[in-house]
Amino acid sequence: MTFCEQLNKYIKQIGCSSKELVNASGLSTSVISRYRRGDRKPSIRSKQLEQLVDGLYKLSVTKKMNITREEIYTALSDTLNDISIDFEQLSRNFNELITTLNINMSELSRLTSYDASLLSKIRTGNRNPAHPKDFATDVCNFIVTKYKSEDDKKSISLLIGCSLKDLNNNSNYFNKLSNWLSTNSVTSNNKIDRFLNNLDNFDLDKYIKAIHFDEMKVPFVPFYKSGSKTYYGIGEMEQGELDFFKATVLSKSNEPVFMCSDMPMEDMAEDVDFGKKWMFAIAMTLKRGLHLNIIHNLDRPFNEMMLGLESWIPIYMTGQVSPYYLTGVQNSVYCHFNYVSGTVALTGECIKGYHNKGKYHLTSNKTDVAYYKTKSECLLNKAKPLMDIYRVENGNAFDAFISSDESIKGNRRRILSSLPIHTISDELLLKILKRNKVNGESIKVILDSVEKQRQTIQKILENNILEDEIVGLSEEEFVNYPPVLSLSDTFYTNDISYNYEEYLEHLTDTQKYMSNHNNYKILENKANIFRNINITINSGKWVMISKNTHPAIHFVIHHPKLRDAIQNFIAPVIE
Repeated sequence: MTFCEQLNKYIKQIGCSSKELVNASGLSTSVISRYRRGDRKPSIRSKQLEQLVDGLYKLSVTKKMNITREEIYTALSDTLNDISIDFEQLSRNFNELITTLNINMSELSRLTSYDASLLSKIRTGNRNPAHPKDFATDVCNFIVTKYKSEDDKKSISLLIGCSLKDLNNNSNYFNKLSNWLSTNSVTSNNKIDRFLNNLDNFDLDKYIKAIHFDEMKVPFVPFYKSGSKTYYGIGEMEQGELDFFKATVLSKSNEPVFMCSDMPMEDMAEDVDFGKKWMFAIAMTLKRGLHLNIIHNLDRPFNEMMLGLESWIPIYMTGQVSPYYLTGVQNSVYCHFNYVSGTVALTGECIKGYHNKGKYHLTSNKTDVAYYKTKSECLLNKAKPLMDIYRVENGNAFDAFISSDESIKGNRRRILSSLPIHTISDELLLKILKRNKVNGESIKVILDSVEKQRQTIQKILENNILEDEIVGLSEEEFVNYPPVLSLSDTFYTNDISYNYEEYLEHLTDTQKYMSNHNNYKILENKANIFRNINITINSGKWVMISKNTHPAIHFVIHHPKLRDAIQNFIAPVIE
């Protein structure tokens, strides 16, 4: 029996509705719906499974049924056996483990009795272990026995998202590691939640005022010329980065800046003063109007990767950044640093684990700079876009992306902060725009854009399912958290508010639209998780985060690890 079959059997046996189960378990309506349809299922050791079991047990007690909690848990968990393990996640976690600890594959093969070539194929996702639970057990036993120093445990705690104290004995160490390796790494959801909420709450105008970006003056030094210099050790390397940005900002070149580094982050991250100076240098580079091409090093534990990406949110919002990443298993011994702009280059190297013994070299020699520009072009040719970023300046490119995607087969899902704009009637939309005193030219732009979105949705619904997760607000909730029209696709950033009657009318329009389109589904969540962003998921292909407030911006994410983490995101329920 499958998980959804067993769940539906209990729901029928207890005689409860999905709504009752939502209230009893604390899970959202959309999650329960997907569990019942078989679209997804919880991990065997997840919090979601515990909540579901608790909810069913509470309802069985309320309805005076003789079913124990243990019976429900056993019946549901037995359907989540080896067959349901996410092999892609297991492969990614295994690869992260190998990379983090720099594990010798020959030694792992010898001590676990797995062929070295099979381990390599599991690592790259080209083969699945025949018995994944046994595989996870063997790997974890090897790790617990071999990697037990304080530094090893610290690396593991960062990787799997637990405290160092959680690994205080071999039993705890094994259980924590085994749980992480063989499930969908539940800690990722917390980092994704934080990342999405930071995007949701970020206000570029407030940020600009906070750092006085609008007051910054780009210095002018008519005869400034940087020389060549070598930097040794952490302190000097920090100065080398600041010298690079100084030379870049003061030069007359408008060529883009290239940045790529897999050097360790921890040492420099501890220097708060350097961090402030570095961010100021980046701000001055952007103020100078230069574009940044950045190859991020994502070959690191998921939590660490997300922390790094969070710090780039303000920079992404400017629209002056093109982020990339390199695919494949990266070098685990040598670390490299490559920055180059129009007139200066900064390069560096170190051995992993010996960052303080590394060096940087700054050069403005034309031949050297030309060489490093060519090197940057070669690296960019090897890289893939981490995400495509669309602002109003490249709205035509965004329209082209949407147009090209609408005919691609695949079901879509959206988590919306407001009601879907494509379902609103022209009469209601015009009424709301006029009440908000939107000028005639903007009204025309908005109406044209909404009509274009309707056509796009219609095209998608011809062969695919579109599922919108929305929030139905009571009048009190509406007053406390008033939603606005969702116009990010129009790149219109002034808030256009509903009154409650208009909101209810749009909600009715949305329900009518669903009844007239078989492939369109709306799911109602209990809580409004996001206020300013919408999330669109084209499963296995891309995820788009669209911000409605200033600046209206769309992030189309391609990187598999980040894309899948957002795709599997289950919004937390807020009571």
